[in-house]
Amino acid sequence: MANRAARRAADAEAAVAYVQADGLAVMKIVKHCHEESCSNMEVAQGALLGLVVENRLEITNCFPFPKHNDDNMDEEEYQLDMMRRLRRVNVDHFHVGWYQSADVGNFLSLPLLESQYHYQTSIEESVVVIYDTKKSARGFLTLKAYRLTPQAISMYKENEFTPEALRNLKIGFESLFVEVPIVIRNSPLTNIMMSELAEMVPEEDGCRFLDLGTASVLEGQLRTLMDRVDELNQEAIKFNRYQQVVLRQQQDKHRAIAKRTQENAARVAKDEPPLPDEDFNKLFRPPPVPGRLNPMIVAGQINTYSQHISQFCSQSLAKFYITQALQSAKESKLNP
Repeated sequence: MANRAARRAADAEAAVAYVQADGLAVMKIVKHCHEESCSNMEVAQGALLGLVVENRLEITNCFPFPKHNDDNMDEEEYQLDMMRRLRRVNVDHFHVGWYQSADVGNFLSLPLLESQYHYQTSIEESVVVIYDTKKSARGFLTLKAYRLTPQAISMYKENEFTPEALRNLKIGFESLFVEVPIVIRNSPLTNIMMSELAEMVPEEDGCRFLDLGTASVLEGQLRTLMDRVDELNQEAIKFNRYQQVVLRQQQDKHRAIAKRTQENAARVAKDEPPLPDEDFNKLFRPPPVPGRLNPMIVAGQINTYSQHISQFCSQSLAKFYITQALQSAKESKLNP
């Protein structure tokens, strides 16, 4: 059964070579994510609608999920009702995945893995689209699509997150997700309209690529990175304590077995019956193994934060040197 599920996941992976998103669907995702991030700083989520054509997954429409503070709203019933209404107006209503907002790479979490697992096991070609609000606000449109790997699906099916299980599956934070290329498609009329709008926008208002206000973003990233490092350190302390307890129990077990052997040898020498055998495994029951899934997710998040900080700092440093050269040239002209 597991091999069959892995083959089906591999077939779905091969069937979806890339994701093609319509410009209207992308604009809806952007609008929803920025509204949620500006209003209540919550993670924005929604459903993706479309269809599979040959080797590409087309995303033609989307709609947001209801907010969690609305207790009277059934999320599943809401999604079904939305798809029924879209079908009535002849709009693509097939569920092909979901989307979520992120804050400079802050998206890897246990709820995301669980949600994508349920999506991908029920809809094989489904993807999760991550839109980064902070990086996009800085002038870099960040829209990425991910799918769970067959190893991650097998891990969730077995529901074993011990070090031995993860070692047997050969899975780590770098092999949880696989990124699927995503392209944005607009109709020719939309491209013409965008070209006309680009000519109407003044050049100085449309170019902000030399923005040097990076201190607030970098400070927030370093704070979250330190929090994740502390969390990973706590998980390492828990695992070290578990190993120490197991080692101490093994030593106590060996001493008890040696003592029982000596006592039985002395009783046999006195022609006395040996002591009854005891199950030392019951007497020295090891503690439960701490799960390694959460530390693996935290390690992956630390790696993502580090990559984004490195990329962000390198771009900021390049901007600094460019503006420094421009300032020097301006001063040389003013003071010949």
